[in-house]
Amino acid sequence: MSLNLEQYVSEFSAQNINGEHLLQLDGSKLKALGMTSSQDRAVIKRKLKEMKASLEKARKAQEKMEKQREKLRKKEQEQLQRRSKKTDKCLPDATEGTNEQ
Repeated sequence: MSLNLEQYVSEFSAQNINGEHLLQLDGSKLKALGMTSSQDRAVIKRKLKEMKASLEKARKAQEKMEKQREKLRKKEQEQLQRRSKKTDKCLPDATEGTNEQ
């Protein structure tokens, strides 16, 4: 509707075309849905291309964030292990105290 193609809404709805299905449409599938105007198909295909690019960009950004989080988790875990080793070295051995008594 935002593209001024309201005349196709009923057919898209009748065919259960949702966002996921919409991204799968090409020129021939649009034509089969009753979109006879090549200009209308071009508008839809251009918008779909923009949407796919936007989704891909968002997916890559999400992957980058997940990699950064994983890297941070590993770094924190390594720091905890180092601290734990330092603490173990600083504490006197329990057997040393019993030998002195």
